[in-house]
Amino acid sequence: MATSKKKAKSPAKKSARPASSRTPTREKLTAVRPSGKKDDNFFELVHEVARQVPKGRVTSYGAIGAALGTRSSARMVGWAMNACHLAKRPVPAHRVVNSIGLLTGRHHFNPPEKMQQLLEKEGVTVKNNKVVDFARLFWDPSKEL
Repeated sequence: MATSKKKAKSPAKKSARPASSRTPTREKLTAVRPSGKKDDNFFELVHEVARQVPKGRVTSYGAIGAALGTRSSARMVGWAMNACHLAKRPVPAHRVVNSIGLLTGRHHFNPPEKMQQLLEKEGVTVKNNKVVDFARLFWDPSKEL
């Protein structure tokens, strides 16, 4: 019979850094407060920026995140856009696409073709679920806010 040897646990090593520097510090989100409320949450801010996208123009999830001071939050913007049906005021979610103009949010519309139909109604040409001439139609909220 083989006997297994258990490794002795080594005592916890003490960090050379002081306790205050062990935890990464997070800066507070410095974002515009378009609604003027004191305690806006991120989803409300995303919805407010999306409401400012002009008809016939599109923006991206990343551009909205950058305008709110969180460059790497494109996925969170996507989650916020997915929850826009819960917003008190209508949000033109069809005007928000991914960074190359693909209609990645179309699956959240009923039917999925509705996102394309709404864009085409505003004069945006869509081919193969992608905005044609995306660079010309792109609206950058960070330059407008």
